[in-house]
Amino acid sequence: MALFETGEYLERIRKTKEQMARSGIEVLLVADPANMNYLTGYDGWSFYVPQVAVIAADLEQPVWVGRGMDANGARHTTFLPPENIIGYPDNYVQSPVRHPYNFIADVLSERGLQNKIIGLESDAYYFTAKCLAELKKSLPDGTFKDANLLVNWVRIVKSPQEIEYMKQAGRIMEKVMHTAINTVAPGVRECDAVAAIYQAQISGTSEFGGDYTAIVPMMPTGEKTSTPHLTWTDDPYQNEAAVNLELAACRHRYHSPMARTMYLGKHPPQKLNDTAEVVVEGLHASLDKAKPGVLCEEVELVWRETIAKVGLEKESRIGYSLGLNYPPDWGEHTASLRPGDKTMLQPNMCFHMILGMWMDDWGFECSESFRITENGSETFADFPRKLFIKG
Repeated sequence: MALFETGEYLERIRKTKEQMARSGIEVLLVADPANMNYLTGYDGWSFYVPQVAVIAADLEQPVWVGRGMDANGARHTTFLPPENIIGYPDNYVQSPVRHPYNFIADVLSERGLQNKIIGLESDAYYFTAKCLAELKKSLPDGTFKDANLLVNWVRIVKSPQEIEYMKQAGRIMEKVMHTAINTVAPGVRECDAVAAIYQAQISGTSEFGGDYTAIVPMMPTGEKTSTPHLTWTDDPYQNEAAVNLELAACRHRYHSPMARTMYLGKHPPQKLNDTAEVVVEGLHASLDKAKPGVLCEEVELVWRETIAKVGLEKESRIGYSLGLNYPPDWGEHTASLRPGDKTMLQPNMCFHMILGMWMDDWGFECSESFRITENGSETFADFPRKLFIKG
């Protein structure tokens, strides 16, 4: 059963079709699993094989096309009628002589869409060069146009129900971070700490359970805190070492990430203490700046000016739009908090502001997931912002 009222899906489709018309697109092939979920409700771990939602000006509702064994999954999770759920035979799966996009092309042809202007999510993780080649071969009369991020931009302002799921993810996130800080300790294997974190992510709270997150726990320790995207090993944590905790919680595919840094020992280096202090100051100032009518680049400028007072600078962006997503990323790939991004903030836009300072052989992270309200910003989780010291 779909998680939202049918009317909400239809409104999302209406907005998508309006954007298609503005872009000169008659048919849109939605391959991004998050966009597919957004427009139809489909939710399954089947995105490792080609699947699409077909949105067309001439079709009242989307058509879902995917692997035959996943068609019942579409019946369970989408609002679509059975005739709009089409599965392809398994001899199309990983075959050297046929491809699922040959089948998808046949579905378009059967509906008279073979010679339309067809929009493609060209930079979606699961739309490959092979998918494009087979589609063009099977639809020689079609005109293909880049429609990358078209649906992503429709998604950027969340509905009240979407906000509620992200708030629930925030409650789970508080439990997840408490679990991490209580579990990580000298002598504990990194993998065992991560196991406890996974349990907290999935069990959720007594009111609602969690879901798998689009990114795994990233928990570098020691000198590896100088880089953000390392995961874990089976080594035990060492005394007098820092640990970065970039974690998340997920509720019905809606995410609330959070990062914190802890120090295992009684005497963290002064440079770590000092950096933590200015990063938290910059986080408070940036969140205070984030409100309707402000540009993304203006939020980043407040951060940059704050850390510049102590001689620090950060080249990478400090945040990005987020919400509904699947592996390998919880970001929406639209607005970023960085110089040059002139996206104007609106109520119910949601962001992950991650203020990571990664130096040559050490680092510090602190982040918040938040939404823009009518008057300012509101974080999804409530957790202390500081360097956690565990002696």
